[in-house]
Amino acid sequence: MDPKSQTKGVSTGTTIVAVKYNGGVIIGSDSRASIGGSYVSSKVINKLIQVRDRIFCCIAGSLADAQHVTRVAKFQLSFHSIQMGSPPLVKAAATVLKELCYSNREDLQAGFITAGWDKKKGPQMYTVSMGGMLISQPFTIGGSGSTYIYGYMDAKYKPDMSREECIQFVKNALALAIGRDNVSGGIAHLVVITEGGVEHVVVPGDKLPKFSDE
Repeated sequence: MDPKSQTKGVSTGTTIVAVKYNGGVIIGSDSRASIGGSYVSSKVINKLIQVRDRIFCCIAGSLADAQHVTRVAKFQLSFHSIQMGSPPLVKAAATVLKELCYSNREDLQAGFITAGWDKKKGPQMYTVSMGGMLISQPFTIGGSGSTYIYGYMDAKYKPDMSREECIQFVKNALALAIGRDNVSGGIAHLVVITEGGVEHVVVPGDKLPKFSDE
């Protein structure tokens, strides 16, 4: 098999989550990558990519596609920041990703959640789907594991959660998805983004909430 095809076939499998709370936004993901949707090729992929100081992307789909798009987005946002003389807005970062996905929609197999904080609108998040659709939401999920947690997210989300409540909410969502989706798993990566900065939280798989006796 062509090495390029092998790289293209590596998928993040994945469960990705982003939730806005009172004062910031939290994004989270599992850490598995798979080939062909079933064989787990890595348990330690970090799917939370920092594109600017307070702007991150969660990636899902083809790992090679997602990494390439985020590299291009980083370059464009750096250039944009120099031109404007100020940090880019979160929506500007999401728009760059949207345009990259749309202009390459026949070739790319990757989707993104863009989340962060800026002085204009504070904490916010945007979903950029495969094909380049852009949607703003107070919480969003993606990846193969998201299928199992739509009901939980709809039932348990509260618009004015505290930081601690939101972290627990994201942990619960990831744990529930990992428990059902065979290509989501490993450790949970969380990033808390506020006006004050960025905090990384790593939760080992055996420290995630338990919802069964397994």
